[in-house]
Amino acid sequence: MFKFYGKIGIFLILFAQINFILKIEPFARWYFPIIWFGYIFVLDAINYKISKQSLIMNDKRHFIIMLLLSAFVWIIFEVINEFLINWTYNTSNVFNSNLEKGIFALFSFSTVLPAVFETFYLVKNVHLFNHTKLKHKHKITKRLIHIMHIIGIMCLTAPIILPKFTFPLVWASFFFLLDPINYLHKQPSIIKHLKDRSLTIPLSLMLAGLIAGFFWEFWNYWAIPKWFYNIPYVGFFKLFEMPLLGYLGYLPFALELYAMYYFFTGTLHQEEIKLYHLFKPSKTS
Repeated sequence: MFKFYGKIGIFLILFAQINFILKIEPFARWYFPIIWFGYIFVLDAINYKISKQSLIMNDKRHFIIMLLLSAFVWIIFEVINEFLINWTYNTSNVFNSNLEKGIFALFSFSTVLPAVFETFYLVKNVHLFNHTKLKHKHKITKRLIHIMHIIGIMCLTAPIILPKFTFPLVWASFFFLLDPINYLHKQPSIIKHLKDRSLTIPLSLMLAGLIAGFFWEFWNYWAIPKWFYNIPYVGFFKLFEMPLLGYLGYLPFALELYAMYYFFTGTLHQEEIKLYHLFKPSKTS
């Protein structure tokens, strides 16, 4: 049976889609959280129907954490964009106050991680890449981890220093920085699949990023509060507001979100446990 919130999600998507034409306020300017929570609800209900497992039904705590963490993660990219100016928003005359604008932003940013993860779980549930493997196993050495960290630092700093030439690197920076840390702390990571040869998770993630990216751009195109791109050299052949080559950025972006999520929820949680045991009163005290 299709979960009730999935039906609510269908209604939210249809309502927001129709409202691109009708422009009934305040719903028209709040389209982003409306349509994206609808998307998340629908995919979660589909995932549960297929596998009897889903974020909302089986892991509500992590779903809430994902919403909160998503807002924090996207704010990081907004800060980086202050140096890049690769996208801008036309929200100055859309909202009634800065408070409404801020609340809209937080609700909108909170949907990024859940949207990608729900899409990722759906791709996994239809088993597209279950039998796709690397030909050979690869060792994960200290040298590889050091090289990845160096690449990550370069990918993060180069766009800030030379944004006009190196801006795409930011969409892989946190993957190279955090995925090796996740591996070392025995958290889910992409590089561990160099050992088990399975490409199910990496390929499912990248396809999920591309699918979510398509809908971000599709729904943004018709919206009132929307973003526009300022991308040097490759800003041609647009599909909606995004240049075609820009869609390639969604592939590493999904891997990056995966690394950031498990770094914050896994690695940092382990450090909290260590601190707890370190300062835990002994039985004899």
